[in-house]
Amino acid sequence: MDWDKLRIFHAVADAGSLTHAGDALNLSQSAVSRQIRGLEESLDATLFHRHARGLILTEQGELLFQATKAMSQRLDAAEARIRDSKDEVFGDLRVTTTTGFGSLWLAPRLPKLYEKYPDLKIDLMLEERVLDLPMREADVAIRMKEPSQADLVRKRLMSVNMRLYAMPGYLDAHGRPTTKEDLHFHRLICMNTTSTQVTAGASYVQNLLRYDLASLLTVNNYFGVLQAVLNGLGIGVLPDYVTHDFPDLERVLPMSESKEIPVFLAYPEELRHSKRVAAFRDFVVAEIFDYRHQPRA
Repeated sequence: MDWDKLRIFHAVADAGSLTHAGDALNLSQSAVSRQIRGLEESLDATLFHRHARGLILTEQGELLFQATKAMSQRLDAAEARIRDSKDEVFGDLRVTTTTGFGSLWLAPRLPKLYEKYPDLKIDLMLEERVLDLPMREADVAIRMKEPSQADLVRKRLMSVNMRLYAMPGYLDAHGRPTTKEDLHFHRLICMNTTSTQVTAGASYVQNLLRYDLASLLTVNNYFGVLQAVLNGLGIGVLPDYVTHDFPDLERVLPMSESKEIPVFLAYPEELRHSKRVAAFRDFVVAEIFDYRHQPRA
């Protein structure tokens, strides 16, 4: 099978358009079209349904696209390992973690990493969906549970708990609860229980919602919860690591918290010797060490 035709097919399938694929490959639309026809003739199969709005893969085309996508990911991995054979720490590093941890803890610390390794290019992917590391959807993951995927190097970083926090000004104006029943006189701000989140956090919120709350604000990420709390809107359910960077927050009902939530860093076995991954891992471990040795609310 012609490797060049496969490369062009992959670009067309990924873009869904001959024109866009041609732009990416620096080829004319007619040249791309000829290569696709040639590939279809060699396979004796139709790979695309052609519509006025673009191209849609046939069943045979989808099978081939899955194969070329796996090839592309393997080539990316090989390229990364070749680059990592040099002494310098540089190049692309795709990091995935949750929206809350990425926006509230990791992103504010990245200037230190860039100061040490200015040639790194980090793609920070913040989402609750667990990306497939062995299939190279990302290079490194930081997750709020132990990864279940095989062929991963994993390291437990720390544990966190969900707790109740508010601004002192809000509590001065509305009173400080001494029991969960006192939450009736306050507005609770929390993650929506239908949003993707760790089980321990969702269970803690569900327990709080059993009480007769006078007012409620739900948000689909902890960044939004934090902003509402900082603006004096009520009492928020937040991960305890936010107190490191927002020391003005006051803990409410100190005996109340979620079950312990483990935080893991993981990356594919094939990147075990990657200098970029090692640099990021060591940076996060050092920051975690500093964080854990700070007083916590």
